[in-house]
Amino acid sequence: MKRYRLHILGVSETHWIQSGQKTLGFGELILFSGREDNQHSEGVALVLGKYAQKSLRGWEPHGERIIMATFQTRSKNINMNIVQIYAPTNEAQDEEKDAFYDLLQEVMDKLPKKEHQHSDGRCQYKDRKR
Repeated sequence: MKRYRLHILGVSETHWIQSGQKTLGFGELILFSGREDNQHSEGVALVLGKYAQKSLRGWEPHGERIIMATFQTRSKNINMNIVQIYAPTNEAQDEEKDAFYDLLQEVMDKLPKKEHQHSDGRCQYKDRKR
């Protein structure tokens, strides 16, 4: 992260279980969200450098495929929300994909409209009729 001057890095397929946070030896903070059933698959995380940690206002895990964090921008009146996702692949069952996109829509709908939103992650779209 330091080499590329990154303050926030989104990670998919962490294969970690549960949700929580860990501090690394170089001072980076990892916020992670994984499966609750102890199956090591899927999982998302945000890795925060020291600068981003100072701006962090809060974060929420949303299962093994969505994590959201809110940061204070330099303009004190504006927050920035980052949503890291790991969407189901095209091979997944339609029910699984529908559940994911419904949850993602719920998360996005809860965010204040006046705040800046950024969504990142792995998405594979497939046209399908509901």
